[in-house]
Amino acid sequence: MQKDFRLEWRQRAALNGMLLYVGSTVFVCYLSFALRGGQLPAPAWNALFWIILLFTAVNAAAKGFLQESRGRLLYYYTLVRPQAVILAKIAYNAVLLLGLALVGFMLYAVVLGNPVQDMLLFVGNVGLGAVGFATTLTLVSGIAAKATNSSTLMAVLGFPIMIPMLLLLIKVSKNALDGMEFEASSGSLLTLLALNLIVTAVSYLLFPFLWRG
Repeated sequence: MQKDFRLEWRQRAALNGMLLYVGSTVFVCYLSFALRGGQLPAPAWNALFWIILLFTAVNAAAKGFLQESRGRLLYYYTLVRPQAVILAKIAYNAVLLLGLALVGFMLYAVVLGNPVQDMLLFVGNVGLGAVGFATTLTLVSGIAAKATNSSTLMAVLGFPIMIPMLLLLIKVSKNALDGMEFEASSGSLLTLLALNLIVTAVSYLLFPFLWRG
């Protein structure tokens, strides 16, 4: 994990590229809606935010294993257990996506307005979503790295898995936008938390077999 942070800091072009992607996507949304004088409806605001965050997560988490060379992976194999590798990758991607999600939300709210009524619920939901994207896409990145067309396989495997989680995230965010009571979202939040824990546990158990391959 420390190695990934150091590489990200030394090669800041990748991080700047992700921030530029978020900023340019939000600016395109601004040109499409706000600049023309139209007020973006709350459901469209919500769905558009999560679409931006989803594609940002795919671009960010794809680097987890796809950027590692065969020689470096073999070097890791001789140093640490595979469980340590996958947990470190998940933790790094979770921190990275949390940062990108918060920056993206602040920029999105400034440019397109902020209709959120329950800010605590919305930010907590964004945090669960960022961690969920990180856990799922890190495992998918590890699987896709074994194939030749890894980027294509990453998209093919990643998006179908993310759809159920994305639907729950949009539902909770809609409740936060409408200012509904916390009890209306507690079941979905527990489901999201359970999904994150299950995917992390599956990654911990299955990644050693993938690692040996």
